[in-house]
Amino acid sequence: MLYRENGQFKTSYRADQQIFPITQDRIAIGLLLAFAVIGVPLLADEYLFRAILIPFLILSLAALGLNILVGYCGQISLGTGAFMAVGAYAAYNFSVRIEGMPLLLSLLMGGVCATAAGVLFGIPSLRIKGLYLAVATLAAQFFWDWAFLRVKWFTNYASSGSVSVSSLDVFGIPIDSPQEKYLLCLAILIVFGVAAKNLVRSHIGREWMAIRDMDVAAAVIGIRPVYAKLSAFAVSSFIVGVAGALWGFVHLGAWEPAAFSIDRSFQLLFMIIIGGLGSIMGSFFGAAFIVILPIFLNQLLPWLGRLVGVEIDTALVSHTELMIFGGLIVFFLIVEPHGLARLWSTAKEKLRLWPFPH
Repeated sequence: MLYRENGQFKTSYRADQQIFPITQDRIAIGLLLAFAVIGVPLLADEYLFRAILIPFLILSLAALGLNILVGYCGQISLGTGAFMAVGAYAAYNFSVRIEGMPLLLSLLMGGVCATAAGVLFGIPSLRIKGLYLAVATLAAQFFWDWAFLRVKWFTNYASSGSVSVSSLDVFGIPIDSPQEKYLLCLAILIVFGVAAKNLVRSHIGREWMAIRDMDVAAAVIGIRPVYAKLSAFAVSSFIVGVAGALWGFVHLGAWEPAAFSIDRSFQLLFMIIIGGLGSIMGSFFGAAFIVILPIFLNQLLPWLGRLVGVEIDTALVSHTELMIFGGLIVFFLIVEPHGLARLWSTAKEKLRLWPFPH
C-alpha cells in the first residue's frame, strides 16, 4: 500500500500482507517434499529405488534442462544425449585425474564442460532455426558419440572402452545404499528445480519466452537474440550435463558411449512433449510417464496375453511401447500441446469448483 508523507511516496504493509503468501499449492508441494525426503526412504524397497525412483529423479533433471531450451526459448535440440555424455565423461575425468576431487565439484565441473559444448553447438542458432537447428544439434550427438568411442583419453585409456567410478562420498559421508543415492539425487533436483523456477520468472526467462514467441519482435523491443539464445543453451546444457554425470556416477556406476546414444535424446524430447512444453511441472510428469510406462507394460501385457491364451514376448512389449509413445506424441501435439501439465491444471480447477462448475 502506498501513502504520501511530506511530498514523498512511502510503502506501508498491512499485517495480512505477506511477501511469500501461503497457498494451497505451496502447502501441497511442501507436504510432497516432506514425504519424498522422510517417507519414501522408509517405505520403498531396493528395486523401487534402482528401477524407478533414481532414474525418475535424474531424468526429471535432464528434462528440466531441455525444457528450458525447447519449451521456454523455442530452440529445438536433438543432441541432449550428447550433452549428458559430455557431463558424465568430464566429471569422470575430473574425478580420476585430480586426486581428492569432491564428488559434488566433479558433477558441477561436468556441467560446466557441458555448458561449453552446448554454447559451441548453439552458435548456429543465431542464424538458423527450426529443422535446420535440429540437424545442427543432431550433429553434436554424432560428434560426441564418435569422440568418446575413438579418443581413448576420455576413457582414461580403458581397454574395454567403458568407464567405472569408485565409491561415492559427499563431505566424507559415503553414498553406497540406494536410499543415500536417492537422497543425493533428490537434493540436487530440488536445488536445480527451485533455481529453474525462479530463473524462468526473471527477466532472462521473459527474454527466452519473447524469443520463442517471435524473435523479430523481441529484437525490435530491445532484447538481444544472441544473448538470449546462447544463455538458454548454456543454462540448459549445464543442467543436462549435471544430470548426465548423475546418470553415470549414481545410477549406472559403469557405462560406455551407448548409454548416451541418440535414443536418450529422443527419450528426453518425448518427456517434455508428453509432460508439457514450457512447464517446470511438465518435466516431472513426462519423466514419470516415460519411466513407469515400460515397467507397467512389461507386467500388464504378458498378464493380458495369459488371460486370452496368447504368448507375448519381450520384443512385442518393446514394439508396443514405441507405438504408444508415438501415438501419445501425436495426441498431445494435436489435442493438448501443453501436455500432462495442462491436463493436471485443468483437473485441479474442475475439482476446486466441484460440485458447482460454471
